[in-house]
Formats: sequence, C-alpha cells, structure tokens
Amino acid sequence: MTGTLDSEALGTAATATTSLLRFATAGSVDDGKSTLVGRLLHDSKSVLTDQLEAVSRASRERGQEAPDLALLTDGLRAEREQGITIDVAYRYFATPKRRFILADTPGHVQYTRNMVTGASTAELAVVLVDARNGVVEQTRRHAAVAALLRVPHVVLAVNKMDLVDYQESVFAAIADAFSAYATSLGVPEVTAIPISALEGDNVVDASAHMDWYSGPTVLEHLETVQVTHDPTDDAARFPVQYVIRPQTAEHPDYRGYAGQIASGVLRVGDRVTVHPSGQTSTITAIDNLGQAVATAWAPQSVTLRLADDLDISRGDVLAPSEADLVPSQDVTATVCHLHDTPLVPGARVLLKVATRTVKARVEDIPSRLTLADLSQHPAPGQLVANDIGRVVLRTAEPLPLDPYARSRRTGSFLLVDPSDGSTLTAGMAGDAFADADSPVATAADDEGWDF
Repeated sequence: MTGTLDSEALGTAATATTSLLRFATAGSVDDGKSTLVGRLLHDSKSVLTDQLEAVSRASRERGQEAPDLALLTDGLRAEREQGITIDVAYRYFATPKRRFILADTPGHVQYTRNMVTGASTAELAVVLVDARNGVVEQTRRHAAVAALLRVPHVVLAVNKMDLVDYQESVFAAIADAFSAYATSLGVPEVTAIPISALEGDNVVDASAHMDWYSGPTVLEHLETVQVTHDPTDDAARFPVQYVIRPQTAEHPDYRGYAGQIASGVLRVGDRVTVHPSGQTSTITAIDNLGQAVATAWAPQSVTLRLADDLDISRGDVLAPSEADLVPSQDVTATVCHLHDTPLVPGARVLLKVATRTVKARVEDIPSRLTLADLSQHPAPGQLVANDIGRVVLRTAEPLPLDPYARSRRTGSFLLVDPSDGSTLTAGMAGDAFADADSPVATAADDEGWDF
C-alpha cells in the first residue's frame, strides 16, 4: 500500500490515538503500587465521594488514622486481608488532557501471569522500585516482561523516597542500574521519576522535598507522553468478524464484511488478498457507521465491500495483495503459561487469533526462559503457571500470523482448553526476544485431530 492519509484524516487518526492512554503498574510486593494508583486517583480528583468515604471507613476499622489509598484498587477481600494485590485491578479516569485505562498488576512472583495480562495492551508501564531496596529480582522480571510484550514506554518510579531522606544519590544509582538493564533488553525508552506515593511527592503535584529533580511528575508524564502513531506505518490487516447480507428490497445484492481494522489503512480501490484462501479482489466501498468513506484506519470498525463475490467467512484476514503475509500451519512462538495445568508436548488445544479459532497441537517446548538472569533452560518438558518459554505448534488450518515484533495485534494469540474453554496460554508469534536482537536470543491419531 502506498500513499499517505490527507492532513485532516491523519489529524483525526492521531487525535483518536492520543486521547486514550492504556498503562499498567508493576513492581515487587510492598513497593507501593496500589498506594501510587490510589494517590493518582485521589489527587487528580478522580475518586467519588462515596468511594473515599468507604475507604476511610475501612481504614479506621483497621486502626489507621489516614485513609489507606491502596484500598481504592485492592478490591478483593483476600487482597484487603493480606494487604497485597492478587488480581489485575482496572481503573478508568480522565483529566482535561487525556483519558486513561489503568491496570494495577500484582507484584508476587506467582502472579506474574497477571502482569502479562495487564500489560499485554499497555502503551506504557510504570515499574515501581522501593528506594530502600533498589533493583531486585522481581524488578528485573517485570522489566523483562515489559520488553517481551513490546510496551513502548517504561516509567521507573523510585518510591518511598521519604524513607531515604529524599537523597538524590539514592535515586540516581537506582535509575542508572535499571536503565542499563532495560536497555540491554531492548526497551526503547525509560523515564525515571523519584516519588513518595504515601506523601504525594511527584505523583500529581511536584515535590517540595526534592528541588534537585526538575522532571515531570507521574501524572504530567502520563498526560504528555507521545503515543501518536501514524497508521500508514503499519501494513493493513482486517480480520473478518461478520458477513452482512441484509437482502432487503433497498439493498438486494449487498454483501459486506464487518470487523475492526487491526492495523494500517484501507482505501477504496485497494487490491486485497483474503487469507488463508489466497483469493484476491478490490475494495469497492467502505461503510463507517452507515456512511460511505474513502479511507479507514486502525482501530476503526467498518464494513468492506469487494468487487467479487468470494467465499469469505468469520476468521479470514484481508490484507494488501503485496503484503508479506504467508499463512502456515507451523507456528513457533514465545508464550506465557497462565493455567495451573501444565502445558506439555502432545497437548491438543484450540488456538484463537483475532476472530479465528482453529485446532492445534503442541509439538515441542524447546526452552523455558529464566527471567532472573535471562538464561534459556533447554528442553524443560513442560511449562507450568507463570512460565515463559518457546513452543512449536501445528495447526489444523493455515494461519496468517504476523510476527509479534511486527504487530502486537495480529501476532498474538491464546491457547484454549477444548474441553472446557479455559484460557491456557498467551502467545506471541515468533521469538519475541530474538526478533528484537536482544542478548536473550540466545501422537495425532485421535479422531478429529489428524493434521
């Protein structure tokens, strides 16, 4: 596909992209993630009066004089009793400059899978570090997961600066250590901010205790970080969600293919190929909210009409005919195992990517990643909950998967248990670390499963 969007359309696309920021918090246990989120919501006036009253009441019942802002996100009973975050807590808030979707993820090692869930769609990750402890193993683990998931922006929030007398030297040493490690993983950008979530220093308002720091507060950075993305930079991908055939007197021959554009730009007149069948046609019309448009881009939901009557159904992917997209039944991927039941070679699963679900078999598990030192453990034999490793899959039908390094949307998939529909594994097509040139890159007889 060639050409660019006209200035008005591109401006609209940029506005749609930058008006919403998805971000996730991560860090070790007791580093103060939930307190940071609570402080962010409280000081930005994003907490309703009744919510604050409920938190104040719960805090008093626990013998605390001041409201424990962590309770704004730790909503599960077990979380409040133990004082930890277990599940991913999603919060929605807005300021005059931007809207936000926040995922507060757990810090415990056994809940690493939940961090993968929360950060999988994030455009920014806030990694907290206790200023007293510095960069620890879990900090490195979360940095590695952020790199694995291709999170474009990482904020290092050095918390509890009030407990180290707001010393600049402590902050500088931690920032240098973390930045060096993150850079080795291929993280493109790290912004370090010294904070005290409990006291509110540099969360929403600038701190009066750290005059040596002249950078933005956490909220200022969230409001101004550049996440503008030109849709023309990506190859177009359109997973078909639904075939529309109204067959009315007004539209007797209408045949449209509805779905959300996963990436790139589509225009009337574009030559497209239907994957995996390989059929080709030309886009003759694009309907957006009932209006005919000449151009559409990700993540708009539209209906496409083609010049030819082709055999197209849910799960097919339309892409520019010149695109480098070759459907295959052999899938090599980096995965994070989410389920308590181990993933083993020979397992029969369902593979779900975009709007398509196919049968698949686990052929091999070549290695498991040790996040503490980024080493590869060869031939582990299985992946248990929270493990990250490489797998080789064989699918019943060819799939048009992009490498995850190229597209987070059309390069990601889920493995699902065919017996009960539970999610087993989150996958990223290709070697997620090797594709980034990182130093980390170092029996089918059963009926219905013969492929």
